[in-house]
Amino acid sequence: MTDTAIRILSCRVSEGRLGVFFMGQAGVILKAPDDTLLAVDLYLSDCCERYFGFKRLMPKLIGPDDLRFDYVCATHAHFDHFDPDSIPRLLAAGAKLIAAPDCRAECDRLGIGEMIELACGSTRQAGCFRVTAVECDHGPETPDAVGLYLQCGEKSVYLAGDTCFRPDIAEKMSALPIDLMFAPINGAFGNLNEESGADFFGLVSPKLCVPCHYWNFAEHGGDPGRFSSIMKERYPALPYRLMTPGEFLLL
Repeated sequence: MTDTAIRILSCRVSEGRLGVFFMGQAGVILKAPDDTLLAVDLYLSDCCERYFGFKRLMPKLIGPDDLRFDYVCATHAHFDHFDPDSIPRLLAAGAKLIAAPDCRAECDRLGIGEMIELACGSTRQAGCFRVTAVECDHGPETPDAVGLYLQCGEKSVYLAGDTCFRPDIAEKMSALPIDLMFAPINGAFGNLNEESGADFFGLVSPKLCVPCHYWNFAEHGGDPGRFSSIMKERYPALPYRLMTPGEFLLL
């Protein structure tokens, strides 16, 4: 078991709080006061190099057999979000899969029979978590991709998912209470870049912004330093945080 897995397992979250571990790329682990573990878009393998030639540049913080998750969520079927090398092992350990509709074909290919489908606009209860699929725009080739709005007690986390700059989506989300928001800044494959990511955060205006989806692959791009400069210039009153993979945040 890795040091990161031990920290996640031993962490205690008090009532009314929510634990958040950033796992690099777009991966996030949430821990509730009752110890429920919910994972989103974990990339724990090297499958993207094997399938597409995208070499992992950041270390693996946990292995698929290190922790028993209660729920595993995938916002779409791209392998850095739906990891085909890891998800079957996570499910074999007892996790339930909640995933966007395009993940169904991958489940069929892998022989995974049970998947809780989460189409845009739908909500599923995952233990103490309320998981709502919200709109994102990852291009016409990925029409089923979603963002996630996660609620646990009074705390809420918005993961924008892989998306381009859509002011209409940002304005809709700005009407919701959001304690923490993640959004990509890599600028490749139709995603927000450093500038449009900062503007997207600015429109949504959550209590805390965290950029993600950079540095794991050379092909994906993303410069957190440039993002930081833009945030300081354009949105000096909006709190943001550059999180190290494995870093813990208590909401």
